[in-house]
Amino acid sequence: MDAIRQITSFTIDHDKLLPGLYVSRVDGDVTTYDLRTRRPNTGDLMDNATMHSLEHMFATFVRNGALADQIVYFGPMGCQTGFYLLVRDADNNAVLAEVRRTLERTLEYDGPVFGAERKACGNYINLDLALAKAEAKRILDELSARPVTFTYEE
Repeated sequence: MDAIRQITSFTIDHDKLLPGLYVSRVDGDVTTYDLRTRRPNTGDLMDNATMHSLEHMFATFVRNGALADQIVYFGPMGCQTGFYLLVRDADNNAVLAEVRRTLERTLEYDGPVFGAERKACGNYINLDLALAKAEAKRILDELSARPVTFTYEE
């Protein structure tokens, strides 16, 4: 049997990984960012409603922001400790600024969670703006706690 190559994210020591914004990989003109909101392997996980709510808010705002035409994807990690953001022709500093603006817009928003209706979402009752705002604040605080280098620390 041919050897199976391990994906890059599995080579990062998750016991040392702090919350932050990292470049996970670059594939041609698409950069995958790891927006790590929680420290892995500590038991501090986002519950489904928090992940789902912030996903709806962030994905909508970022696709309507300064980098709208460059956004490929935004969604949660299965491990419940962060999100992936895929951006075409990315400039790291512009992406960081847009991530911050998107989180701030979430904090300022006072209306229904985007897509919180049966026709728009497969689990529309599992959305809560207060949870999205709490997680947005948490991430903003983490991004301000130390310099963002975009690289995983060894």
